[in-house]
Amino acid sequence: MTELIRRNFIPLIVATALFMENLDATVLATSLPAIAKDLNANPIHLKLALTTYLLALAVFIPASGWMADRFGAKNIFRAAMVVFAAGSIACGLSTDLGTLVAARILQGIGGAMMTPVGRLIVLRTIPRSDMINAIAWLTVPALVGPVLGPPLGGFITTYFNWRWIFWINIPVALLGLVLITRFIPDVREKTSNTFDLRGFLLIGPGLSMFLTGITLMGLGIVGPETVFLITAAGAALLGAYVWHAFSVPTPIIDFRLLAIPTYRASVLGGFLFRTGLGAGPFLLPLLFQSGFGMTAFQSGLMTFATGIGAIFMKTQAATIIKRYGFRRVLMVNAIVASLFTAFPAMFSLTTSPVLIIALFLMGGLSRSLQFTSVNTLAYADIPPERLSNATSFAVVCQELSGSVGVTIAAMGLEGMQRVAGGTAIDAVHFPPVFILIALVSASSILFFRKLSPSAGASMLPTEALKAAEPAKEVARLSEGHVG
Repeated sequence: MTELIRRNFIPLIVATALFMENLDATVLATSLPAIAKDLNANPIHLKLALTTYLLALAVFIPASGWMADRFGAKNIFRAAMVVFAAGSIACGLSTDLGTLVAARILQGIGGAMMTPVGRLIVLRTIPRSDMINAIAWLTVPALVGPVLGPPLGGFITTYFNWRWIFWINIPVALLGLVLITRFIPDVREKTSNTFDLRGFLLIGPGLSMFLTGITLMGLGIVGPETVFLITAAGAALLGAYVWHAFSVPTPIIDFRLLAIPTYRASVLGGFLFRTGLGAGPFLLPLLFQSGFGMTAFQSGLMTFATGIGAIFMKTQAATIIKRYGFRRVLMVNAIVASLFTAFPAMFSLTTSPVLIIALFLMGGLSRSLQFTSVNTLAYADIPPERLSNATSFAVVCQELSGSVGVTIAAMGLEGMQRVAGGTAIDAVHFPPVFILIALVSASSILFFRKLSPSAGASMLPTEALKAAEPAKEVARLSEGHVG
């Protein structure tokens, strides 16, 4: 029973946090048009409610690994869940765009600790040979969020009030706290490095200011001079951090990890892939509600199939990766998933709802396989003592990709509005934007193609590892021949 808990139950408990985050994000995305109307805000401006949360994650995630080692992953995980729940309460009480954004930042501070620390708990308690299945178990409940989120958020927004969507997190958080206290071990490193305070003060504000400046471009909320100063100041701080990171032995975000081929492909290729897909939850509700005139509930019923496909793929991902290997799966599936990302460009008022749901279902299968592959490959060659730093770095890039994706999509819509004229969002504005984000996702293949055929073999079960040895030997001999 102890072994069963360690292999399956711990990832499921950790996934409680991911469930809250994913449910919250998908419910909010579906409800953005209604929230904008209630708060008298431009729907595109409401992207700030999405991007500021992601920016808060990016600012505070770098400190998560050190805090988990210093104070214990279990303690930090519980505290993060409390902060996230408090932010949810604040969101439900918000009265305008400013207070909603502030509440989302509070949520982001909690989320910044939940996701990486939860993943760190799994990485330190599950053997590498079981990691593919563990990652799959970890993400199954998290994927229930995208299934329940769109229809639930649409139903609440259409028939009740959008403020109630944030109260959903509270019972989930309470259940999570009980399970964490009862079953999660207190894993931590015996020795903890000195906290890189200078690095934290450079990269946190740097990321925040740089991406805030990009997000504010074209919104008219502040003047162009202010936008330029914020963006330039953020870029300067990030440049200073890069210099700092290579001049200290233990930086808070260690770029030296990118020298590991599997980690580099996972983090950088995964960033591009997620950037394109991250725009979908922002674009699709706007297309269906503002472009096609659907209610929030109708919109939610159209998009929930993506989550169903993703959940089903979690039962098959390990088998597929074992059979074809990480490199082949990541390369082929990056193109397949990007095609499904582009398909909404062809949607119109006359497109069959059955066809739309079927495409979302198949798209969910594809992107789920890619996420499982990318998330697992990242830790294939990471030494145990560097897991905290590697986890923080990977999750920062993961969350930043969502913010960048939403920003690119919003800027694309604004650009199409200027080209077409008028201020209202119309269905004709969307097709070029879907094509754009699909191309961004497809470009991730540039990193995946550089992987060796045996990349990630250490994460496969023993029988698969033995089967990968001939390919590994061929790759080694080929490299020697070229050299």
